[in-house]
This record gives sequence, C-alpha cells and structure tokens, in this order.
Amino acid sequence: MNILREKIKNGEKTCGTLVSLTDPALCEIMGIVGYDYIWIDMEHTYMSYKEVLCHLNAARSVGAASVVRLPQNDLTVTKKILEMGPEGIIFPMMRTPEEVREMIGATLYPPHGTRGFGPMRAIRYGETDCKYYTDEESLELCRFMQIEHVECVENLEEIVKIPYIDGFIFGPNDLSGSLGELGNVFGEKTMEQIRRALKIVKENGKYVGLATGDLRPETLRFWSELGIDMMTVGADWNFVFDAAKNTRKLLEQYHMEA
Repeated sequence: MNILREKIKNGEKTCGTLVSLTDPALCEIMGIVGYDYIWIDMEHTYMSYKEVLCHLNAARSVGAASVVRLPQNDLTVTKKILEMGPEGIIFPMMRTPEEVREMIGATLYPPHGTRGFGPMRAIRYGETDCKYYTDEESLELCRFMQIEHVECVENLEEIVKIPYIDGFIFGPNDLSGSLGELGNVFGEKTMEQIRRALKIVKENGKYVGLATGDLRPETLRFWSELGIDMMTVGADWNFVFDAAKNTRKLLEQYHMEA
C-alpha cells in the first residue's frame, strides 16, 4: 500500500522535508521525527542512483513515504528511479502539455504509456507477481508536476486535465524568477500567478503542494490558509547548519566567555 497515496485520497494535509545530503541516516531521522514523506532531491544535488536507493531503503525502514525529484525530465532517468520503487516522483520545471504527457507516459506501462518492462526491486526481486505490479501496483505511484515557470501557469488549464497526475507542487522562487522578480516570492506578480494556478488545480480536484525554506510561523500559516495541502519545509543541511550555529552561540555565551 502506498501510504502517501492513501493520505492524498483521504484529503489529508501532509508535511515533509527535503533530503539532499547523501547519508541515509538522515532519512531515518526524518521518518522517526514523523514527517509524512521525505523529498529526496536529485535536481540540486550530487546524489547518485546508489545513494538514492539507500535513502529509499532508510525511509521505508521507519515507515516514511519517499518521493524523488528527478535531476531533469529525462526518460532514462525516470525509468531508473521507478525501478527503485519510490512512493512518488516529482518532475521539475514543467512548462508545456507536451512535456507533461511525455513524462507521465514514461511512468506507465503500455497501453497507458511507454514505460519499458524490466522491474526488479520494484517487484521485490520476484516476491510480487509481475502482472499484478504492471496492471495495479505501478499505478499507485504518486506523480507530481512542479509549477516553477509562468509558462506552466499559462498552460495549466490543459495540463491539469492530463490523466494520472496526482498533484502539483509550487516552486515559488523559480516561479518568481520566471516573472523577473527572483526571490520576491510574495511579490505582486508572483502571488497573482500562484493564486491563479491554485484556483485551477483546486477546481480540478488535484492535490496542491509547495516547497519552502522559510520556517517563520507566519509564513507557514499563510501558505496553509491559502490552500496548500502538501507542505515541504526546510532541508537536512538547513537543520544541521542551524543547530550547529545555535549550539556554537550557546558555547560562546556559557563557556568561552565564562
């Protein structure tokens, strides 16, 4: 059973965080803390396929769902990640209906799509019946498209109707960059496009996510009240850096200056 899909199906809000460093213990820790899913990021990292697999195993060992963001929207990369058996896959920087159809097709076996046959780990090395996997279990994969460019918003009325898409995830920083105001996430132009896209996605009954590194309570409340279902907040390196920095300050105050 895909635990993330069940939460989406039930309309539950979910929270997750991003893992970009290579030690699989990080996925174990995030799962033990209680995040609903762990976003394993290949787009902005130097993570190898082997390291991704170790992260997937670690997440599963503590009952956490895992979603992998691809390094690029490529058919071969997609196939390799799917063979590892994640609960979800994230396609970054989608823009056109044609791009979306191609990548969705790469996640589906014929006659629904173009995915090549050759499951190994995904069928638990033979424990799962191949036909059951191709006809049923493979369809349980959660498929997410990222809204990171204004062109995607302009094409969203058509994109949102493409079958097998489970949700859309905003990348506010990249979206703001495509509008000429990089980093101004709450700028007038960026928020206008986010609200426009959110309305389209919600009206079509799709799950809505957002990724942010802004941990301020007022910011998290804003996004939640706006209608975000799936909130991905912070990253492993953020947590390590902030904890180390705060601990260093405590040492300066209570030890070095004592």
